Amino acid sequence: MNSATKRAKWLRTTALAAVLLGASNVAHASDNPAPATNRVDPTAAAKQPDADQTTSGQTRSDIAESSDIIVTATKANEIAPVTASLDARQPQAIVSRSLIEDSLPATADFNQIALITPSVSNYGGNNGIGLSESKAQIRGFQDGEYNITYDGVPFGDTNDPTHHSTTFFPSNTIETLVVDRGPGNASQLGQATFGGNINLFSRAARDEFGGQLKASYGSFDTYLLRGLLNTGEIKGLGGTKLVLTGQYVHTDGALSYETYRNYNLYAKAVVPISSAVTLTLLGTYNNNRFNQPDKDGSTLYQQSLFGKYFSLNNDPKTPQYYGYNHTDKVTDFEIVKLEAQLAPHSVFENRAYTYYYDNETLSASDVTLVPGTVTTTTNAAGAKVSGDQPGYTKTNKYRVYGDIAKVRLELAPFAALTAGGMIEWSRTFRQQTDVDLTTGGFNYVEKKVTAPSTGLNPGAVTPLYVKFNQNSQGNNDALFVELELRPIPGLSITPGYKHVDYNRKILAQYNQTTRYAQNLSNSWSADLPFLQANWALTPQLSIYGEYARGFLIPPLSALYVDSPTYSNVVPERSTNYQAGLVYHGQRLSLDADVYSIDFQNKFASFVSTTPGVGTVFTNIGGALYQGIEGQVTYAFTDGVAVFANASRNRAIAKDTRLQVGQAPMMTAAGGVIVKRGPVRFSVIDKLVGVQYANTADPTQTNYVAAYKAYRIAPYNTAILAASYELGPVRVGVEVTDLFDSTRVTTIGSAKGTFTAGLVGQAVAGNFDQYYYQPGRAITGDVTFKF
Repeated sequence: MNSATKRAKWLRTTALAAVLLGASNVAHASDNPAPATNRVDPTAAAKQPDADQTTSGQTRSDIAESSDIIVTATKANEIAPVTASLDARQPQAIVSRSLIEDSLPATADFNQIALITPSVSNYGGNNGIGLSESKAQIRGFQDGEYNITYDGVPFGDTNDPTHHSTTFFPSNTIETLVVDRGPGNASQLGQATFGGNINLFSRAARDEFGGQLKASYGSFDTYLLRGLLNTGEIKGLGGTKLVLTGQYVHTDGALSYETYRNYNLYAKAVVPISSAVTLTLLGTYNNNRFNQPDKDGSTLYQQSLFGKYFSLNNDPKTPQYYGYNHTDKVTDFEIVKLEAQLAPHSVFENRAYTYYYDNETLSASDVTLVPGTVTTTTNAAGAKVSGDQPGYTKTNKYRVYGDIAKVRLELAPFAALTAGGMIEWSRTFRQQTDVDLTTGGFNYVEKKVTAPSTGLNPGAVTPLYVKFNQNSQGNNDALFVELELRPIPGLSITPGYKHVDYNRKILAQYNQTTRYAQNLSNSWSADLPFLQANWALTPQLSIYGEYARGFLIPPLSALYVDSPTYSNVVPERSTNYQAGLVYHGQRLSLDADVYSIDFQNKFASFVSTTPGVGTVFTNIGGALYQGIEGQVTYAFTDGVAVFANASRNRAIAKDTRLQVGQAPMMTAAGGVIVKRGPVRFSVIDKLVGVQYANTADPTQTNYVAAYKAYRIAPYNTAILAASYELGPVRVGVEVTDLFDSTRVTTIGSAKGTFTAGLVGQAVAGNFDQYYYQPGRAITGDVTFKF
């Protein structure tokens, strides 16, 4: 056990002892508490519509979970789809449950929920909203360059910290979503406290009995069934509260033969152990099955033959046959949270958690081939088999365990100390095997590899159908401390520090890329200082500023090398400077900020010309992210408001001085919200500005021209939603992509397309894959509340 692990374990043990000693005479900790404001503001309330409102105290007496979610209860904020807290210490956007319920289709994933906020863009989801995987960007930072958390627990893949939008948390499991446009404070934990955080908060357990049943049907033969039950306080169980929800979704999809099926189960129990201690048990299970090639997207030539939304077909003599392209995913996620107050303004929290992901994929090797192309496989004797379809099986399966402990101690009326730590470890199995899709046997197509004489199995020959077969492990330890100082009323200054240790190991029978047996490991660490401040100039206006260092761990692929001793890759670093203001008047709510982020140590790899060295991973260059952001809501009267937000985002690569790929230069959103009596109505439009499909590569010939050839024009997505309540029954309709915009959202460029002069041409030699908005979709739903 390393020193960081010992320190974190000691912190957790001593804090738990303090809880048990003081549990009998301290105040009750509420379910899923929203962090309290640090100044007197009797109008402050948690931004959780339909939940119990939480008023603020004079001093912060709990532990912020990645973001403050307390906002002033004004007419503007009661209806605003997106807002920020007066206690914000970095740019943020809070999206309430009411937006999810009233303005989005029930199938929406968390990226679609976050899309309404400033500087957030996304692509994917071209099979329909929430009906295929999407990827979000924050200020141009890509998925894997920012954290996503659920109730304060960071999660992501174990080979790199990327995410799957349809896999763990459908919208029925989300109460509130907060986008932090920055690395957070020292207590923000995870592998990618780098470009921002999307923080998801679980459905709240209510004090009163109630629930709902929902059924919806819409375009692409999409139907959804969903139920939710809140038990309220169960007197026979000491006031325990339960919330249960589940859903089933099925669709044929916007793309040809891309059917999708999902079901999810979720449960949370809040158990008051005493007046001082609350135990929360949470679990969710998700099961997806869908038809989709592993590298989906069709070419312009395929689209000219079969239509814009061609993906798969029903012809087993082609690689696009739906029976050759399907994925099964099973996940679960569990949290056990203990909360206790040690004294009137001192609290302790501990989260033990685990989550599981299993992706089993069968896919054709290349779905960009045109009709008439003769495919071949290779049999065990080395002979070519004409007409058989080559493909592969893929497995990515992991289990993650972790524990996060945090304690907050009120040292004086003007100072509070928050400290804690995190221990996390993962175990992963990944494989890819070449198969003959026509016969179901192996495809002996790989190059011959013989293990080196200095390796684990000297002279061993790798089977010609094995691409890789590997186990890997990850160990992540972190310690942090924050000191909140309140020198004068309304002013809060919080310096902080975080130390992170991360270790990766590969125990591979056949390592990825090298394809022979290897046991490899490497460790990285980071020391990250933070400084945040918030000053309440008036009860309605505050200003804030932040200096913070962020980091991103190297991917597992840094160990896909013959000898890692030649690599010197270190974590990517970001240095963040941000400042902004938040104003909440009775009818006007607004916030704005400016930011400058210096991104260093960009991951890179090259093949060495020195014999025996092979691939080397290192760091070169970086990028500069700068911009201005703002959002505003104005309430004309009770229940009627307009809102708008916008951002200008500059993400310039240091080597080329060109905008980073898949980083829009601006975003904007606006709309009208009506919530009067039984009526709910909204029109929301999001515009994503110009971007380029790839980051310019100065090592390539004519790289500027190649970069500009893949320019993606601006596109917008409008959603109209309307509903009416008739007693316990609510009838609604949602029209997504209201103006039927079907523009390109991203392009997967193929090697050689540019040099052949074929970019943008619908010809057989252009293998670029294009992805579009899914087009207009109409959904009707009926909800019964009880």
